[in-house]
Amino acid sequence: MASLKENIDFNNLPRHIAVIMDGNGRWAKRKGAARIFGHRNAIQAVKDVTEGCGELGIKYLTLYAFSTENWGRPKEEVDGLMELLVNTLKKEINTLHENQVKLQTIGDVSHLPNDCQNNLAEAIASTQHNSGLILQLALNYSGRWEIVEAAKKLAEEAKSGLINPEEIDEHYFSAHLKTSGIPDPELLIRTSGELRVSNFLLWQIAYTEIFITPTLWPDFRKDDLYEAICAYQKRERRFGKVLNPTA
Repeated sequence: MASLKENIDFNNLPRHIAVIMDGNGRWAKRKGAARIFGHRNAIQAVKDVTEGCGELGIKYLTLYAFSTENWGRPKEEVDGLMELLVNTLKKEINTLHENQVKLQTIGDVSHLPNDCQNNLAEAIASTQHNSGLILQLALNYSGRWEIVEAAKKLAEEAKSGLINPEEIDEHYFSAHLKTSGIPDPELLIRTSGELRVSNFLLWQIAYTEIFITPTLWPDFRKDDLYEAICAYQKRERRFGKVLNPTA
């Protein structure tokens, strides 16, 4: 059976893909297992989408790994997620190097357990000179938090006389976000069929194409990624404009 990869136009690839990885708990429930079982089995999906993006030449991939709201989940699930993060970073660091993946994070990682912070810092430092895909993990992240943090920085600059408030525009505001220097995602993929953005990259996805798949995240593979990219390439991106007013 031919792969959907053959249908991709390599001259029209998104530079930045963002993913809301959803459905781990439901996947585990269908298997009659605890939610953490779903998270453990989602690692292959992370590997597949990262490898797939790298092979296609996608430059940026942002994965919504842990939101600020996720702290409200049962303690055993949160603890299991943090342990899984540490173990995965240790296990996959050589793979990141082999594929020239550069690891970054967005979010307030200072609230993560110390072993998570230490392993993240080591992985980020170790991969900083890799030249391939830039993989951003959104950890303890929320879009509203990010916007508020940017507003605080701008308020301090204005208060200190470093900038006149009248000079603040979209570009200046964007430069104060955690994603400064990274293009907004052209494609946002959400798994599990849910129809919401869940406080993810609220500023950045103003004109992002959204692809919803019913596939639960642990079952997501490269062909699912290719399907999303093919759907993206069939859309006309107008950014609020009329591209052919005489049509």
